[in-house]
Amino acid sequence: MDTIFFILSKAVQFFIEPLNWVIVFIVLSLLFLSLRKPDLCRRFLLLALLDMLVVGWLPTSELGLRGLEDAIPKTSLANLSEGDIGGIIILGGAIEGGQISVDRGEISIYSSAERVTKAFELIRIYPDLPYIFSGYSGRINPKGLSEADAFKQLIAEQGLSEKMAHYENQSRNTYENVRYMKPMIQEFGLKNETGGSKPWLLITSASHMYRSAKIFEKQGIAVIPIPVDYQTANHLNWTSFDLEDGIQNWNKLVHEVVGILAYWITGKI
Repeated sequence: MDTIFFILSKAVQFFIEPLNWVIVFIVLSLLFLSLRKPDLCRRFLLLALLDMLVVGWLPTSELGLRGLEDAIPKTSLANLSEGDIGGIIILGGAIEGGQISVDRGEISIYSSAERVTKAFELIRIYPDLPYIFSGYSGRINPKGLSEADAFKQLIAEQGLSEKMAHYENQSRNTYENVRYMKPMIQEFGLKNETGGSKPWLLITSASHMYRSAKIFEKQGIAVIPIPVDYQTANHLNWTSFDLEDGIQNWNKLVHEVVGILAYWITGKI
């Protein structure tokens, strides 16, 4: 069932992303051109153009994305001591393991690199805290290194201690991250004076934090959100047009909206 859910979520995301409809509109316009229906051909070409304008005009995607990024406020580490924390969780989604890493002998990091760099920072600040990196691959047909194995290689390259390191390398989405990590959190997490579990620092992208925190909450795991990888500022620039940035924003926004709705419908949050 989890595999079916995973594949369906990927399919739904593909079909509702605005830029993908440009291809549909162009194909339909060519079809009607071949059928000698120029009016319908022009209409679908106009729809394709309008679609690209909507994607490239950044405020259209930034409005929703900023709402997601602001849904969970950032926690100030200055107000926390090491004794308040049970461990550190790093969610995958920023590392390119796969066949490229195997063939090239290098680990590539996506635009969500702050997930990794913030993890390095916190591991250095709190060397006695256990940490878990969770992630196999978000691809339907993964090959090569898992994200967890790639992160392990990065830890070695950075000269960081693996004394408190733990890796979860089966999960393909956020729900599986939490499900597979839960026994590890219960086993390795530091306890308070009454034997209860202390909350764990949770590192993930700001737009992804709401869904992640809600899944941990549903599983009864207390977390302290450390959102990173912000894509929006406090104020919108209404004259900004950038097709490349717009595509990335819409991809993140649609991915999260689909994920939140799917997890809500299936009772995962």
